Amino acid sequence: MIDGKRIAVVLPAYNADKTLKATYAEIPKSVVDEIILVDDHSQDATAQLAKSLKIETYIHEKNQGYGANQKTCYRAVLAKNIDVVVMLHPDYQYTPKLLRAMCSLIADEVYDMVIGSRILSGGALRGGMPLYKYISNRFITFLENVFLGAKLSEYHTGYRAYHRRVLEKIPFEKFSNDFIFDNQFLIAAIQEGFSIGEVSCPTKYFREASSINFKRSLKYGLLCLWYALVGGLKHLPRRLQNARRILTGK
Repeated sequence: MIDGKRIAVVLPAYNADKTLKATYAEIPKSVVDEIILVDDHSQDATAQLAKSLKIETYIHEKNQGYGANQKTCYRAVLAKNIDVVVMLHPDYQYTPKLLRAMCSLIADEVYDMVIGSRILSGGALRGGMPLYKYISNRFITFLENVFLGAKLSEYHTGYRAYHRRVLEKIPFEKFSNDFIFDNQFLIAAIQEGFSIGEVSCPTKYFREASSINFKRSLKYGLLCLWYALVGGLKHLPRRLQNARRILTGK
């Protein structure tokens, strides 16, 4: 709990038995009230390990995808008396040590949502992000900012914290069950006018850390641009009207 706000961490997991224990060990238990893991039909011992760590665990009977995993996470946490929710990958790519800072920014009503950015302070390349992924991340992020009228350093991080009202407002059940879910959620948050903060997040790339191959990365990138373009066009009249008011003072 932080400033009277109850904190939950959700862990969307798939084949994470080699990294889950290290991730769990760094979660600051002094401020976290609930930890929930959803296992997307892993082929390893992820679910068994989670249960042995006394983590509240939900298991998909068949693999449904990364987005579907998060949907189960959020349904589970919204059924509880929770104020701030952190989505953290259990593959130990992102450090749980930032969790307290991210939640404090929301608990203190500074932001509605906070993302852990790998781009700020050059954390991505130092952590081993492949150069082609770094370049595509920067390029796609630039275009998404142009389309959406935003100024985020990246749209593709898997480390995010939300105030409960964000999860209640965003129609996440309508989003994809695949990796594009994260991008759809962030675009919707921008469109709804939620305030979004960023903290610099070091990251680690290694064999056990989750990643998608080049073909799926290409599909993901194209979908990011499509959803951003559609979202930008949808709100273009409002943005032009706001610009006119700024320029004319009316």
